[in-house]
Amino acid sequence: MLSGTSAVQRLEDDAYKGQPCLVAALVPRGKGAGQFDPEGVEGFPSSRTAPFVQYAIIAADQALRDAGLESALTPAQSRSFAVCVGTGIGSLDDVVASGVLVNAGSSRKVSPFFVPKVLANMAAAQISLKYGLQGPNHSMVTACAAGAHNIMDAARLIATGEADAAICGSSEACVSPLSITGFARAKSLASNFNDAPHLASRPFDKERCGFVMGEGAGMLVLEELSHAEKRGARIYCELRGWGSSGDAFHVTAPAEDGEGATRAMEQALLRGGYLPHHVGHINCHATSTPVGDACEARAVLKLFASPSSGQLSPMLLTSLKGGMGHLLGAAGAVEAAATVLTLHHRLVPPTSNFREASEDIPREIVDTVAVAPGGTPMPELKAALCNSFGFGGVNASLLFSRLE
Repeated sequence: MLSGTSAVQRLEDDAYKGQPCLVAALVPRGKGAGQFDPEGVEGFPSSRTAPFVQYAIIAADQALRDAGLESALTPAQSRSFAVCVGTGIGSLDDVVASGVLVNAGSSRKVSPFFVPKVLANMAAAQISLKYGLQGPNHSMVTACAAGAHNIMDAARLIATGEADAAICGSSEACVSPLSITGFARAKSLASNFNDAPHLASRPFDKERCGFVMGEGAGMLVLEELSHAEKRGARIYCELRGWGSSGDAFHVTAPAEDGEGATRAMEQALLRGGYLPHHVGHINCHATSTPVGDACEARAVLKLFASPSSGQLSPMLLTSLKGGMGHLLGAAGAVEAAATVLTLHHRLVPPTSNFREASEDIPREIVDTVAVAPGGTPMPELKAALCNSFGFGGVNASLLFSRLE
């Protein structure tokens, strides 16, 4: 993320021939270092679990180990440990493959694990089973805002005393010929850079022409403060507030003025007791679509511009999708983790492929987009927002702050 390089690649499989979009950001597969081996996820073979579940298991394991919680919990700790993990689409390939068998009259060849593989709550369920977590077990499915909404869900459970801690986030692994076809038919995907995949995802940029599908998973461990302090946990930051809203405007397009996004950010600030000028960084949803990026830019300007000067207070904006594509239901969780690290290190990652803004992006916003390779230091950074928006008009914003 800090380097600003791109993980987007060309889709070379024959199944994608004839598609207008031939690029995606895939988790590298294989048995080498840094590669994902489906058969290497102990206890979760590909015959029984879908890739989005496997990704979630791996990310959850990393998060729990980082939090020092990989060892067995006591019965009391287990009963107060929640799991809030969602997805946007889940295992589309399994639905397609099983549908082909049924339509061919081969129903008996459909795996008995078909239903457990495709249910949207299976990532949460399998994490709960693996680690013996017996607290509330939830799965929010809200398109590309699923990651943020599951983090909010976990925070609410802790705030109300229903849980002391939670593993939360989201996972997605639905890059397939059908999903590419569907989003391409909706004119959502980038189709002008098939021969230059690394340039395809271009948040806020003049040449942006659609998003690039990605896959992956992100998980956070949330704890009630005294619970974390009592066990001597390393605390990266505080989830200070959250906001959620609905556009009630269009099934796929946001309102042009970004009013719903503005309300979500306002709610997060209000709940956290912060004013706009307290926020030094926004990890934007900006997916590289012509309409979406401009709407979010207008929403940010509306909320954060000074009423007297019209200028933004010192802040930096980033969209990580230029490098890793749009992870759909997993985007909000992965980007929340990145926002946490941005605060922890006070170092803002760049927006890959942002070269020249289009005329529909306000100049005040253009001047705040982080572009420096290696990251931009912000020694005084104390609070940051992470935005996620999704089809259906769903908006979510998370407010993180350093715990001083």
